[in-house]
Amino acid sequence: MTSPYIFHMCLKSLWDDALASGFYEGGALDKQDGFIHFSTAAQVRETAARYLAGVSGLLLIKVDPEMIGDALKWEESRDNLLFPHLYDRLSIKNVVSATELPLGADGAHIFPDHD
Repeated sequence: MTSPYIFHMCLKSLWDDALASGFYEGGALDKQDGFIHFSTAAQVRETAARYLAGVSGLLLIKVDPEMIGDALKWEESRDNLLFPHLYDRLSIKNVVSATELPLGADGAHIFPDHD
């Protein structure tokens, strides 16, 4: 069964700011593109490998897309696949979990066993 959740990776420092304010505004790329980038469970590992390899201090943010509403759009992106994009800030109330995403010796992130 495919996970119903969507995922975003962010720096712990940005997440700490979100916890203080109640909202996550996105990282530099999100702000540049005008939306918060998410991936499905099937997409998130490749996203990490392509765009965040070797980046330490990341958290894996798990969100139930049903909690977000109409600001979430599924749009064609990498490899002509649909990716979830949030055209709003993310309320921390809509976050299921935020889990540390450590780096392995090879610079690849080590994902939790569950999605």
